[in-house]
Amino acid sequence: MKYRVIQWGTGNVGLHSLRHLIRHPQFELVGLHAYSARKQGLDAAAIAGFAGEATGVLATNDVDALLALKPDVVVYTANGELRPDEAVADMAKILRAGINVASTALIYMIYPPHADAGIREPLAQACREGNSTLFVNGMDPGFSGDVLPLAALQLSDQVEEIRVQEICDYSSYVDPDFTGMAFGFGRPESEVPIMALPGILAGGWGGMIRMLASALNVEIEALHEVYEREYADADFECQMMKVTRGTCSAVRFEVQGIVNGKPLIVLEHVNRLGDNQAAQWPKAPDGRKGVHRCIVTGNPGVQLECFVTGHDGDHNTGGVQATALRVINAIPAICAHAPGLISTLDLPYTPTTHIRH
Repeated sequence: MKYRVIQWGTGNVGLHSLRHLIRHPQFELVGLHAYSARKQGLDAAAIAGFAGEATGVLATNDVDALLALKPDVVVYTANGELRPDEAVADMAKILRAGINVASTALIYMIYPPHADAGIREPLAQACREGNSTLFVNGMDPGFSGDVLPLAALQLSDQVEEIRVQEICDYSSYVDPDFTGMAFGFGRPESEVPIMALPGILAGGWGGMIRMLASALNVEIEALHEVYEREYADADFECQMMKVTRGTCSAVRFEVQGIVNGKPLIVLEHVNRLGDNQAAQWPKAPDGRKGVHRCIVTGNPGVQLECFVTGHDGDHNTGGVQATALRVINAIPAICAHAPGLISTLDLPYTPTTHIRH
């Protein structure tokens, strides 16, 4: 079966999503939403960077015209974290039109019971009205904190702690306006970044903790947050941004799911702008600039490590591609699922079917 798809958003993740949708034989790109006026009217292949090709699909911001195409699914990759009200309104309109949504935005919805009711309920109501399904996921938050530990837990017993790590050199990640700003990179100690505000980390990553707790049949008593920064001792420049001496060059944070008075499920990030920054913090294995890792302390203990590499050989490109593909590869399962808000716990394994011959 071939699935008719609209790509919604052409930014950091959306660009890679668009490229995969154009190339994948299981999907037919029938529409493309673009917010940027300079992209509207351009062929999807031109936006994707496929020189000399044409899909016949022109980018537009005419929402009603896109919904009238009645696709099987919209892949929604527009930013939702900085514009939650707009993203909820977009998705609700799509879902009410009877169209399924596979989204990398609104990460709070990775495990719907975790999300604030103000976000969750309008989307749930739209699913009921449209008889449609919404699935939100990605690489991290997403795969690293649900599929990876769920796989590891199939090999363990007598679990004492589940630790999920993203350890990644972000210096080649060109996203200063969102990731750089949110993490506080390049900013002085006197400035408090978004990620350091109370409740932000738990809101973004707590859904994976509550999902794993549900799979383990335990109750999370509290979500604790830890946020640390390290500062550059000299000026330097990387692809992400220019960093001046005394400003933030590395971030480490944890979200701890407390069970029986102690951390049972811990999500840890170590993100730096260069391998020489915050050398005392955990690093990826030698020769690697990034790893997604799950460590289950139990009897037996289990450690799984995941490395992603993009088409250009870069680990950050691989992470962005993987974020898009986590929801793209789930499209057949999403379309086959009963209507409503779903999570990884509701889906079967979702491998790609695109084999290069």
